[in-house]
Amino acid sequence: MSALPYRSMLWGRLTGFGLAVALATALLDQASKLWVLFVLELGVRESISVTPFLDLMLTWNTGISYGLFRQEGPLGQWALLALKAIAAALLWIWLSRASSRLAALSLGLIIGGAAGNAIDRLAYGAVADFVLFHITTESFSFQWYVFNLADVAIVAGVIGLIYDALFGADAAKAP
Repeated sequence: MSALPYRSMLWGRLTGFGLAVALATALLDQASKLWVLFVLELGVRESISVTPFLDLMLTWNTGISYGLFRQEGPLGQWALLALKAIAAALLWIWLSRASSRLAALSLGLIIGGAAGNAIDRLAYGAVADFVLFHITTESFSFQWYVFNLADVAIVAGVIGLIYDALFGADAAKAP
């Protein structure tokens, strides 16, 4: 029996491109986190105001998106890592079947973002989030969730997939 059917299930025309995007995304995410942790030493400082609406503030997320399903113990942390590994494998299979560069780019962003956050979970037991957008006036105050570059990549990837599904070459067209 040939290994070719398995290769086609895991490797397609745009897989290399998508994985290059994933690798670049994970590396950029990790570089930004290392810079924030060890150059800016954000863990020692409370926060750094960058603009009137943007601060750098370190928080450790033990859950998943927006701090949901927080896990403090090692069993829960490993369960989240296992869930991410399964998701990454399924995304890789999807990537191997991608027919557009936008879909491959988007899946690469999602895989790279997930990998960047998984590296944090392995190294620190939690994900380092450090970007805080906020609006503060005399009568109104709003703070978005603290996030990182991996989160931005995942959201951009999802938006790209939605756009590709609705408007891409393979999108269903009305007669």
